[in-house]
Amino acid sequence: MRNSSIEICGRRERTGFALLAGFAAVCVLASPVAAQDKVADFYKGKTITLYVGSTSGGGYDLYGRLIARHIGRYIPGHPSLVVQNMPGAGSITLTQFLYNAGPKDGTAFGAIFPGAIMQPLLQDNVHVKYEPAKLNYIGSANSDSYVCIVRNDAPIKNFSEAFTKQITLGASGGGGSTVDFPTLLNNVLGTKFKVVRGYPGSSQISLAIENGEVQGTCGVGWSTVTTAHANWLRDKVVRVLAQENLKANPAIAKLGAPLTISFAKTNEQRQIMELIYAQPTFGRPYVAGPDVPADRIAALRKAFSDVTKDKEFLADAAKIKLDIDDPLDGDDLQALIAKLYATPPAIVAKTKAALIPK
Repeated sequence: MRNSSIEICGRRERTGFALLAGFAAVCVLASPVAAQDKVADFYKGKTITLYVGSTSGGGYDLYGRLIARHIGRYIPGHPSLVVQNMPGAGSITLTQFLYNAGPKDGTAFGAIFPGAIMQPLLQDNVHVKYEPAKLNYIGSANSDSYVCIVRNDAPIKNFSEAFTKQITLGASGGGGSTVDFPTLLNNVLGTKFKVVRGYPGSSQISLAIENGEVQGTCGVGWSTVTTAHANWLRDKVVRVLAQENLKANPAIAKLGAPLTISFAKTNEQRQIMELIYAQPTFGRPYVAGPDVPADRIAALRKAFSDVTKDKEFLADAAKIKLDIDDPLDGDDLQALIAKLYATPPAIVAKTKAALIPK
């Protein structure tokens, strides 16, 4: 058998033709292992900061801290994780930090509101210093359900009465679903909600509801209601007025809460609401800034996907009543955001108009 000199895995070797395929296979198998080792070498002994774009104590904070406790076991090199809250402007503050000033080496990622992703597309008056499609999406912890809730002593008892009676709703200061969702309902369907903006986060909105400063809120995550305020439903402090999703959540439907989109009277109204309600599909998105090495993003995405299937993680989530429903992998979330940003301009323009408070 004639020998030949070839390069195998970066080294020059002399071998027979019959062995070439075997050496090639070794190289193919070694490459992913070598890549993982490279990522592990980087993360070994390091600390990753998981930022949360809301105040402490709310649903996003609970999810972030739960993920931080478990995900390190699935990241090559097993780095430690710390959680840091960075609230502001519906988590736009955090998103801008990750995009511009945050570490670009894979040692920082964050939990942001879906609105921080969608507002640059849907609101002309939002001046942000980032491009959502250029963020690196790690995954979404669940496909959330959003609801309108009102105090039991509020003057409206069902969603239909929101078209004829006015109540006050608490909302965040900068943006986010607690601002956008009731504004959408007012402008598209004709509800009469009075939206009181300026609360730093969901914890403060919740306190305002309990104190009677406002009579309810819309655009709040169902998981936030069931975890941070489980007593509200049990003690009949609030009632669920409606669901703000593309499809009904069976548990919420049992409470007699209809889908707000079912009140759309025209196809155009439905299209506008569908674009907004795409957000709950990625109810708890986690992102890193641009320019992070691709192998580290791939490792974080795989770790995120793996941890959402981990039995210990799921058991801890169940203990504190956090829903891990239909989590979204990073690759799928990246593709979804690209698709949303390719929406026809005419529909985008009408949706933008629907989000301007009047």
